[in-house]
Amino acid sequence: MVTVEQVRLWDERFEEFFLGFSHRFRRVETRWQARKYLRGLMAPLERRNGWTLAEQAGDGTPDSMQALLCSPCFDRDAVRDDVRAQVVEAIGDPAGVLVGDETGFVKKGKGSAGVQRQYTGTTGKIDNCQIGVFLAYHTPTGRALIDRELYLPQSWIGDPDRCRRAHVPEQVGFATKPQQAQTMLARAIEAGVPFAWFTADEAYGQNRQLREWCEQQDVAYVMATRTDHEVPSGLHTSTRVDQLIAKVRPGAWRRMSCGDGAHGPRVYDWVSTPIRTPATAPFPHRRRGWVLARRNITTGELAYYVCFGPRGTRLRTLARTAGARWAVEESFQTAKNEVGLDQYQARRYDAWYAHITLAMAAAAFLTVIRATEAANEAANEAAKGAPAATQTA
Repeated sequence: MVTVEQVRLWDERFEEFFLGFSHRFRRVETRWQARKYLRGLMAPLERRNGWTLAEQAGDGTPDSMQALLCSPCFDRDAVRDDVRAQVVEAIGDPAGVLVGDETGFVKKGKGSAGVQRQYTGTTGKIDNCQIGVFLAYHTPTGRALIDRELYLPQSWIGDPDRCRRAHVPEQVGFATKPQQAQTMLARAIEAGVPFAWFTADEAYGQNRQLREWCEQQDVAYVMATRTDHEVPSGLHTSTRVDQLIAKVRPGAWRRMSCGDGAHGPRVYDWVSTPIRTPATAPFPHRRRGWVLARRNITTGELAYYVCFGPRGTRLRTLARTAGARWAVEESFQTAKNEVGLDQYQARRYDAWYAHITLAMAAAAFLTVIRATEAANEAANEAAKGAPAATQTA
């Protein structure tokens, strides 16, 4: 049961949260509109678009909301960085996991920046959509999206007139999704985000350049890969991951949970086998490579991962890191359902970044609130138990 006092405290915390980046809006009018936009995103609205946000804010038309998204007085990247800092302050943990993944935004027409017919996991098929690549941060106390990039296909980059109409800056060049993930990972490292592992699906795990960059930066990773991925199995030899796992003795498999899901613990059978330490590793005597396999306990279906990290890493750690990838899916679901991440009506490149950044900020605030409430409850429980423990002693 939510009390009036809780609502008042949440309102005060929102003001503190917003003050952490409000100076990134260089005009008072823009700052005030951004505050209203954020409040609207967190309001219990069926849809969160220009009209509904304007109505929630008491504006007569959606013009001011739309103008905010295109405003040159809005430093989108600085807001992203300030929000990330607040997320780290609330849930930061050296054992955290950074997760790279993408999500689709289904659109009509051809004018929205980056839109084209392309595959998206959002609908599970080829659709007319935009693709956003994101970096999520997952720790035992919470998860949140902390970075984002809009994927621009070659068809866009090769058409300067089309880019100009969508307000894509001239200096923006083509970047693959793994390259965008690498850029965001580098920003997180530079910002000092505490984490121990990076994980992503096979679209990223298959990318040799991303893996080698992680190894050179000494970033431990567990990334999904295809059955036919070949890994170094000897000094001058390589072997498919499925063939390596097929040689593992049956008794080596271990049944364990890789983390809790919506319906309880995600339990699979797991096994790993070492492979040759990558030559690109800066500390080869202290680092190690592995192939990790996950087996569905009902169907027997196998999934494979390529891994890199400190020697002596336990199977349980590799499995839980692989399981952490679901945190980004849950973050997408939360951001879309609770703050309208995918409910924008903007075609411009800068407007996409504006809405996505504000939606990420709104979702981050909810993460901060949940973490704070959980910490307060734990502190209260400890305080209640302290006198009894003292008296018993």
